[in-house]
Amino acid sequence: MELRNENRTGNIIRLYVFNPSSITIGYFQKIEETIDMRYADELGIPIVRRITGGGAVYHDQLGEITYSVISDITDFSLDIQQSYKDICRGIVNALEDFGLKGEFVPVNDVVIGKRKISGSAQTRKNRSLLQHGTFMYNTDIGKLGRLFKVPKEKLIAHGAESIYDRVTTVSRELGRTVSRDEAMQALIRGFSKAFNAHLRLDTLSQAELELARQIEKKYASREWNFRR
Repeated sequence: MELRNENRTGNIIRLYVFNPSSITIGYFQKIEETIDMRYADELGIPIVRRITGGGAVYHDQLGEITYSVISDITDFSLDIQQSYKDICRGIVNALEDFGLKGEFVPVNDVVIGKRKISGSAQTRKNRSLLQHGTFMYNTDIGKLGRLFKVPKEKLIAHGAESIYDRVTTVSRELGRTVSRDEAMQALIRGFSKAFNAHLRLDTLSQAELELARQIEKKYASREWNFRR
């Protein structure tokens, strides 16, 4: 799903689902040190390197929606931390739509209590800003925990003993299964409120589709994904 701000046609919010379930790793990460490759292969889960930094993300086809905001660099604060907070307000609002209290925690997380429900990453180039991140409405946390090699020290640093203490989902917090459509609609309302904007539903243009085809080879290549 692609949404455009009617007042600024160049600004776009994309809400999308990976099919099949996939893993994206941060630009500076090493796949072998981050992912249980044998388990990922067993499940048929592709792995692709992002252009943004940060940690690995499991994009569960049946339980996670990825958002991306593309805008003119002047439409958000030049202070990176403040821009993260302003954009992640859309996630916090979406959680409020479910009656949940989410909180932005620097550098780039949204949590409920101490458990992470969304993480984001950002890059800037010339006059453009890209921020993308997750919304875990029904992610399989057990599978996520097996796919990632999470050092015990990292969990302890966040006051957690296991992945279940560190990560949560909307479904888990509500005690019921949340549908993808519910999550999508909450995100649309959440970002509309955060940006005080009327969003217009749109589709990818032929030029955008052609550009995607041109760069697909790069992001599917071993040279790119195993460059570190």
